[in-house]
Amino acid sequence: MRSNDPDRRRFLAVFAATAAASISLPFIFKATQPVMAADAPKPIQPGNVTLDCYAPDKKPLGTCVEPKVVLTDEQWKAKLDSRSYYVTRHEGTEPPYTGPGWNRHDNGLYRCIGCDTALFDSATKFDSGTGWPSFYQPLSKRNIVQTDDTSLIEDRTAVSCARCGAHLGHVFDDGPDPTGLRYCMNAVAMHFVPVPGVHITLS
Repeated sequence: MRSNDPDRRRFLAVFAATAAASISLPFIFKATQPVMAADAPKPIQPGNVTLDCYAPDKKPLGTCVEPKVVLTDEQWKAKLDSRSYYVTRHEGTEPPYTGPGWNRHDNGLYRCIGCDTALFDSATKFDSGTGWPSFYQPLSKRNIVQTDDTSLIEDRTAVSCARCGAHLGHVFDDGPDPTGLRYCMNAVAMHFVPVPGVHITLS
């Protein structure tokens, strides 16, 4: 059910921040330790995936078929820094207000840190007051996967990259119009690509 109740949003923000804080201290340590069976990331099956592709200037290029990016846990650990590895491959959460460029407002695309898939457009970003990059819709429903997450007290919907399976964040129903949704993403799960010729600014 759609809700724009500011008290509920503040509650969710505090709840999420508390949950993030509870795991943020050991996340670097955890990310460098051997993966236990119960802690292992969910495997992604090899094959191809149909995505919506975009040029650097955000121009839609239509659908494209790309091979899924399937790496071993050791390969992901070598490819990503410790924060991005922990969040994307072990479904972690970065502490709020700490992700690189979480408050960025310039024009461009947010792409997956693991495989460069286009995920979100800066035009749909809004200030949610939570300390995480928030968007009211993804760039393309083809490029993400949404799954049920029952790991905390409140049932949530997790969002991951369709090509490499990277955990990105969660989607909630307390966002602004026109969708009423809040895609609350981890900044370390994405990298920002500005539109060519546009000056980067942070506030």
